[in-house]
Amino acid sequence: MSGQRIGYIRVSSSDQNTERQLDGIANLNLTFTESISGATTNRPQLQEMMKYARQGDTVIAHSMDRVARNLSDLLGIVEDLTKRGIRVEFVKENLTFTGEDSPMANLMLAVMGGVAQFERALIRERQREGISKAKARGVYKGGKKPMPLSKALAIRARLAEGGTVTTVAREFGITRQTVYAAMKRTSESQAA
Repeated sequence: MSGQRIGYIRVSSSDQNTERQLDGIANLNLTFTESISGATTNRPQLQEMMKYARQGDTVIAHSMDRVARNLSDLLGIVEDLTKRGIRVEFVKENLTFTGEDSPMANLMLAVMGGVAQFERALIRERQREGISKAKARGVYKGGKKPMPLSKALAIRARLAEGGTVTTVAREFGITRQTVYAAMKRTSESQAA
């Protein structure tokens, strides 16, 4: 009897579409999906999939870069799965690893994984260059600066005087969410 077919899908942000990754792959028994950067080692769904997969199962991923953050991570994941008798398929690269792999298959894994890692490095470099150029033109401002503690304390004081979150937000020209953030910020500063 053959094992289960398990899909693994990862996107870097919640607004990315997961549906294209294993589109057209039939008969998946279970799919583990997460929206998290591949740069982090804390990928709960990947860890769950690794625990769940059993001998005779097949793990299917769209591409190597969806599974691993770098070459050593990729080699470790594939080796762990195949040593336990779990077949690993990468759709985009059209590669399958079974643990009974030839030296040529292992070389292809290393080369393709290395190429994926190189591509990610190039993307990060282009992103840094783009941000640098945007800063030079005065277009890129970066992330939002945190609210000054003095303003957060003033908001908290106004709430203590009996103002509601809605009225305080209106008075300070901010959103209610910002009022809650100010309350949290002052609580954290008092606890420290």
